[in-house]
Amino acid sequence: MFFIIGVVVVFGSVAGGYAPHGDLRVLWQPLEYLIILGAALGGFIISNPKDVTLATGKHLARLLKAAPYSKQDYVDLLCLQFSLFKLAKSKGALALEAHIENPEESSIFANYPNFVKNHDGIGFLCDTLRLITMGTENPHELEAMMDEDIESRKHEAHSVAHAVTQLGEGLPAFGIVAAVLGVIVTMGSISEPPEVLGALIGGALVGTFFGILAAYGVVGPMGAYLTSYCDAEFKYLECMRSGILAHVQGYAPAISVEFARKTLSGHDRPSFIELEDATSELAPA
Repeated sequence: MFFIIGVVVVFGSVAGGYAPHGDLRVLWQPLEYLIILGAALGGFIISNPKDVTLATGKHLARLLKAAPYSKQDYVDLLCLQFSLFKLAKSKGALALEAHIENPEESSIFANYPNFVKNHDGIGFLCDTLRLITMGTENPHELEAMMDEDIESRKHEAHSVAHAVTQLGEGLPAFGIVAAVLGVIVTMGSISEPPEVLGALIGGALVGTFFGILAAYGVVGPMGAYLTSYCDAEFKYLECMRSGILAHVQGYAPAISVEFARKTLSGHDRPSFIELEDATSELAPA
């Protein structure tokens, strides 16, 4: 929603500022736009691996989302960790096996259907807890492993945002290409009267105008938003990471989830009382 509002404001402000002094019809130069957008798309395909190119469409859908996770999603995550840690404390780490091997059939995970649908989240949590059930107890080794896992996932996710940002940086140059081609066409009509030449030169300059506007008004901000979205997305995994590390170090479940809660940003972080109320209502595992 905010993406659409932003695009409307950008183009509305430019068109509104130009309209009192010029004819908006002059800005309609479809061949200029074809050159700029087509060349930019081709350069995008050339400069990025196949998996990044194919993933871009999926990532662009994020522009219409306010955030990857809501406050309630984090409450559910903290409650899930609390239940798993409480079970491990009372019955031992091996008691987690039945739940992490088949989370879709787990009585604990069944309380959090949205989490079960989260491929990255459930994979990260179950893979890490599986190592604990197999005897990994050194918190430093576990921390290094989780950091490496998160970093590799981040690199993959940020590659799309980086590719879109690079696309935005290249658009002004493609605008110049379109403008130069327009000048070439104009030079071929140099014998025409001034009003004809003026229209041709104006059409050529639209290429430079559109390349800069698209770069700094739309595509560049898109890349910045996708980067911020990725960062917010991985805060979810970092929340799990902090809770698991606290659990491995021997803290009680309530304290472990408090470590996890503290990693969250202010607008996503439930209060201590909210989390305490949520965990107190949980049924025994």
